[in-house]
Amino acid sequence: MNYYEPPSAPQAAPQPVAQAPQQPNNQYHQQATGNSGYTPRPKPSSRLRRIFGGMGAAVTTLRNTLANIIFLLILLLIIAAISGNTPEPLDDKFALRIEPTGILVDQRSYIDPASLLLSDENPQENETLVSDIVTAINNAEKDKRVTMLVLEPGRLLGGGISKLNEIGQALEQFKAAGKKIIAVSDNYSQDQYYLASFADEIYLHEMGLVEITGYGRYMNYYKSALDKLGVTIHAFRSGKYKDYLEPYLRDDMSDESREHNSQWINELWSNYTGNIERLRRLPPGSINDYVNNLDAHMALTEGDSAKLALEKSLVDKIGSRQEIMQALTQHAGKRKKGDDYKGVDINRYLADVRKQPFPTDDKVGVIVASGSIVDGNQPDGSIGSDSMVKLLRQVRDDKNIKALVIRIDSGGGSAFASEIIRSEIIALRDKNIPIYVSMGTVAASGGYWIATAADKIWAQPTTITGSIGVFGAFPTLEKSLEKIGVYTDGVGTTELAGTMRLDRPLSDKAGKVVQHSVDHIYERFIALVADARKQEKTAINEIAQGHVWTGNKAKEIGLVDELGTLKDVIHAIAQDAQLDSYKVEVVQRPLSPKEEFLRSLAQGQAGALLPKSLVNHFASLSILNDLSPVLKPLQDLKNMNDPQGIYVQCLDCVIP
Repeated sequence: MNYYEPPSAPQAAPQPVAQAPQQPNNQYHQQATGNSGYTPRPKPSSRLRRIFGGMGAAVTTLRNTLANIIFLLILLLIIAAISGNTPEPLDDKFALRIEPTGILVDQRSYIDPASLLLSDENPQENETLVSDIVTAINNAEKDKRVTMLVLEPGRLLGGGISKLNEIGQALEQFKAAGKKIIAVSDNYSQDQYYLASFADEIYLHEMGLVEITGYGRYMNYYKSALDKLGVTIHAFRSGKYKDYLEPYLRDDMSDESREHNSQWINELWSNYTGNIERLRRLPPGSINDYVNNLDAHMALTEGDSAKLALEKSLVDKIGSRQEIMQALTQHAGKRKKGDDYKGVDINRYLADVRKQPFPTDDKVGVIVASGSIVDGNQPDGSIGSDSMVKLLRQVRDDKNIKALVIRIDSGGGSAFASEIIRSEIIALRDKNIPIYVSMGTVAASGGYWIATAADKIWAQPTTITGSIGVFGAFPTLEKSLEKIGVYTDGVGTTELAGTMRLDRPLSDKAGKVVQHSVDHIYERFIALVADARKQEKTAINEIAQGHVWTGNKAKEIGLVDELGTLKDVIHAIAQDAQLDSYKVEVVQRPLSPKEEFLRSLAQGQAGALLPKSLVNHFASLSILNDLSPVLKPLQDLKNMNDPQGIYVQCLDCVIP
């Protein structure tokens, strides 16, 4: 089964531009008559005329020169784009090279095409699409040209165990077809090693390390700092386990938060260790022994971490880069040029695979809902209520889409935006289009609110879901202002006038109003879950309260219907829709002609032809991107745009 990008929107043909008739270039074109009363001004001296004429000529020359430079740059970009999009044909036999970079995601964050074109580095390397890797592996399993698979996870930063398991399932099917997988890296982080464990053989540099430390959930708590700054956080919630606001209200983790976080994080760790021990044929408890007694184990190998990994059967071969490359060339063959093995990366491989025509027009649509749920139109990487509605209506208007899978990877967000999306999914179901939800790493709180609208909910065993609870919060700064001698006073016509100002304390009456709203939204949440899951409200309330569950546990208590990957969900809905043959289409916002043009240039690596100084100038304009970790709390505040300030929010999407 193949994922592919939907056809781009056709570019509109350029329209002729009407030009206004030129006026005579002579300020004295109006002729004086004896009775007009008009007296012509004397002509400027020939010297002044020469000066101004010279200045005009210089400006014209400069303008024409700049226009020619811009034209040449555009021409070079077009040539580069055309030449860059003509890949060489693939060899008859080769190894598929899987080299994920950055964070594993279900949807790439939006990057402005101009920034993508002018960037000195490729910003897309910060994220890797899980669907691209899975699609490449699934096709390679049946492709006779692909002799083996080389997994190079050294640049992978993480993405969550659920996404790693999704890739792992495809890798296991590849091995079941009788094809070999070798994993290679100088070092292995925790997530990198988990992915490598699906390989037949794991190679490690002779000075490398397998770094497994376990899962943890540790946060900063700000109450004392906020008290010193005079910031008052007004918090309202429904659900005793709804701990999203705890870092602002306490200096440590509450007992309730410790209870439910311990449950899901230990379950995920058990999945991690159990799968590695199964795949590497290790005795139960081996991974915990390796981590908990690492100091003693390292002492026995005199600090040689690579030797320890080999002795503990975590890897199969250690050696220098040259020795490991020699081993790879023995398995996959050697390139005609250089010492590298004969490998093809997934981008080049997918470009070749996707050239093949598909025999049917029937489609299963896939909409990816990834990121925080926010009101309005939002770029890729966030879930905007209006943006999502537009995608759902694209599905409604496409008569070839016979079924829809919504892939949710979100810890929630705005309650209002979640409801706008949920009601639109219900409206689409009323058009007799079956809709299944596939949960990714996280589909909790607002993510679960959206999921309730589907015909069926699928999760993975390690998905984080539930967190059915509601909160509202905002700060006031009256104490901070008092510290510097600023006070607020005035009059109002009612008791609530001016109560929601940052420079005034929140009144008890206003606080009760907000709490009533939070309680109402929570009751609405409970009711829609009970209706969707065909259970009593009291039963749902027992498992709600903001409690976080894994996919395994969620199936036991009736919050999800089935367990499986996105591929499993697509196969199931196609069967239920009685589709014998179908293609899978990711439903995306159509690019504007400008975006499409610039993105095609960037993909053709046309930016390499731009002067380095020009590229550096534009890159310097985005220096604030380096401050993104520091500014993240401000970004979170910016995204909190619910009309009533009420949220169904749980966790960040990238968790263990």
